[in-house]
Amino acid sequence: MNLTSLTLGHFLSVGAVLFALSVVGIFLNRKNLIVLLMAIELMLLAVNMNFVAFSHFLGDMHGQVFVFFILTVAAAESAIGLAILVLLFRARSSISVEELNTLKG
Repeated sequence: MNLTSLTLGHFLSVGAVLFALSVVGIFLNRKNLIVLLMAIELMLLAVNMNFVAFSHFLGDMHGQVFVFFILTVAAAESAIGLAILVLLFRARSSISVEELNTLKG
């Protein structure tokens, strides 16, 4: 199967499945913060795949350029999120979402 036999519907279907998996991962797992962050990243990657698919099939590079900006923001978000998780684990010895119910300064 070469790339010419794949249609836009194929790529959008895979993107929709990835997006649905990430939504299910967010709603089913409310205990582990790392898995929640991974589900959010999977959601961003599903959207990026749709941008690239539309960009390729429409012959326009704007979607692919936009994906680079999204990936840059996602990388920064992941780095900051993991740094916050390390600080929370050091302070409370747990990263369970149920134990993080207060926002005290």
